[in-house]
Amino acid sequence: MSNDDLLIRGAMSTNDTPRHGARDAVYAEAREQIAAFRFDAAVAEVFADMIARSVPGYALTLQLIAVATRRFAQPGSRCYDLGCSLGASTLAIRQNAPAGCRVIGIDNSADMVERCRAIVATDTSPVPVEIRCEDVCETALGDASLVTLNFTLQFIPPAGRDALLARIAAGMRPGGCLVLSEKLAFDDPAEQELLQALHHDFKQLQGYSALEVAQKRAAIENVLIPETLATHRRRLLAAGFRRVTLGLQCLNFASLLAER
Repeated sequence: MSNDDLLIRGAMSTNDTPRHGARDAVYAEAREQIAAFRFDAAVAEVFADMIARSVPGYALTLQLIAVATRRFAQPGSRCYDLGCSLGASTLAIRQNAPAGCRVIGIDNSADMVERCRAIVATDTSPVPVEIRCEDVCETALGDASLVTLNFTLQFIPPAGRDALLARIAAGMRPGGCLVLSEKLAFDDPAEQELLQALHHDFKQLQGYSALEVAQKRAAIENVLIPETLATHRRRLLAAGFRRVTLGLQCLNFASLLAER
């Protein structure tokens, strides 16, 4: 099989954003009280559908991870997917990593990890994968050439983000890359208001009701804390990455390539 064939296979596997689980209706019924969002069993059951219908450009984000793996993953190294959820980015890495790599997926939700292991087990790619249930802030990192934080950092308290990124940079090989995907905040109030409104419109276009959008927003407030693109750039450079490039942006979601 040629390199071009491998690239096409990887693109096809991530472009379709395959669903593993039920359709998301977690917030479809009106609630008197909205509890803080948690990655529990109910969310794990519908998460593949939830993220595909909630994050503009999600399938393209997975394709970016696939091509970044082909560009930066080094033979014989480790590739980490920190906050792997159901393993979509884990598989994008696995299906495009060179020989001798080992992929390690980390998530602190036992419900996510259980389902992720079952999904990964159905994939026949030869690169070995280990899925572990632990806190990404405590994961031992080393000999890494590729690391992904795919909409993970935003759920970590801001006070702990500098330390995590510094640990990632310290555990990476020269020439390696961190792919950081995040929801963004904007300094300009008008820009923030417009992009937030467009994001809500996007979710309704995907079939979510206004009630679902409102209740999900209430649940995730103070749990998911977005930051500006400039803040992410400054933090990554301070952590030890030599160059930070905006890989893609769709509305208020973006992926950065931070090279070591």
